[in-house]
Amino acid sequence: MRLVFATSNSHKTEEVAAILGGAWQVEDLRAHPGIVLDEETGDTFEENAIIKAVSGSRQLPGLLVLADDSGLEVDALRGAPGVRSARYAGENATAADNRAKLKAELARRAMYSRFAGRFRCCMVLARDGEVLHVTHGAVEGSLITREEGEGGFGYDSLFIPNGFTETFGTLPAETKNQLSHRARALAAMKKKLASLR
Repeated sequence: MRLVFATSNSHKTEEVAAILGGAWQVEDLRAHPGIVLDEETGDTFEENAIIKAVSGSRQLPGLLVLADDSGLEVDALRGAPGVRSARYAGENATAADNRAKLKAELARRAMYSRFAGRFRCCMVLARDGEVLHVTHGAVEGSLITREEGEGGFGYDSLFIPNGFTETFGTLPAETKNQLSHRARALAAMKKKLASLR
């Protein structure tokens, strides 16, 4: 079964493909260079995931399109970066830029010894412009101000999931794929996907 993941982020696509396994042929927007998704104007992860899934599926008739919107919430920052996680340091920010801004913001709050936070993910499945299913996933943990590990992407090297002493940037991909916010949202989505096979 073909599934188009509405992203150009190869790391996300590899993660989804690994979790779904060989029953699904997972492609992303790199295989469909003419597709332009509508602008993410939502105030929540769900609103933005719906925008991506619906606009992508309208341009890919008959195909199942999966979209996610995800990000990091830090309690000491009142939930920031939140829906602006990918653009925290500006519209054209790199992941390194975003991490640098987060580390600077946390460093200003030295009164905290622990920065509680979580990764959240919303996934939306659509076909022909119609939303078929919506799922959510989250993983709680804490943020550190010094990067650890080269694995993962985004803020992974700064996030230690609860119950572990290592960051997502250090933990093996297999471990992350079992407990990440994306893995949890996708695990809930798999039931819907199975019904469509």
